[in-house]
Amino acid sequence: MRASTALLACVAALAALCGCTVRPPGGDDGRHSPVHIRLPGATTDPAPTRAAPRTPGPGTAGDVLWRRGNSGSGVRELQARLRQVDWLFDGPTGFYDDLTERAVSGFQGRRGLPRTGRVDPVTWQRLLAMTHPPGKWELYLMGGQPAGAPDPRCLTGRVLCVDKTSRTLRWMIDGRTVSTTAVRFGSQYSPTREGVFHIYWKSRHHVSTLYDSPMPYAMFFSGGQAVHYSYDFAARGYAGGSHGCVNVRDEAAIAALFAQVRIGDEVVVYR
Repeated sequence: MRASTALLACVAALAALCGCTVRPPGGDDGRHSPVHIRLPGATTDPAPTRAAPRTPGPGTAGDVLWRRGNSGSGVRELQARLRQVDWLFDGPTGFYDDLTERAVSGFQGRRGLPRTGRVDPVTWQRLLAMTHPPGKWELYLMGGQPAGAPDPRCLTGRVLCVDKTSRTLRWMIDGRTVSTTAVRFGSQYSPTREGVFHIYWKSRHHVSTLYDSPMPYAMFFSGGQAVHYSYDFAARGYAGGSHGCVNVRDEAAIAALFAQVRIGDEVVVYR
């Protein structure tokens, strides 16, 4: 017995000098267990395994569907639904900007969700349950809707091609589209006239004598109706309407258009 004790002491001392570990006798059940010595560089014992970090599966809160900097049709629908519940008042633009991020964060906080400002499946499902699928005009409230095919009357010469269905204005030269911009029209009580017209007067700093309202970059084509920049359209989108004019909300676009369009150029308004 003394010899065994001495042998164990020697083994332990040797292990300590080598930087090894010794499993002392006596397991959890009180019985003796064999002594194991792990020498440096030994490979007899299997390497310890570590659980792989958990990756959120599809549809879990850890996934991010959209975040700031994203763009596309999904973001446009998100913005339209946020507008339905009064968390967003701009757009939809299709671009996940700082306003959208703050709207998502506010929506999350009100419902006890982490205020990340990013849309995960839990946030998205909660928003879906509270809203309805947005229609075309909700999705393109501030413009940006793809233009439809141009009217055949727009394919010859220099033409402002105004499509009431897609609410777009194409500037076309000999059948080629030079630029496209979103536009707004008159209400049912003062509709924008349809047909083929010509630009007969341009007025850069025009002010309406009838309504005492500014009409910058006005290009008149039918009586008092003109294509012009609208501060109201820029601020409120399609929530408002004109008195029959073709309103443009993009000031840079209308400025470029005003510089290119000449007296006598055609205007085709159709649906």
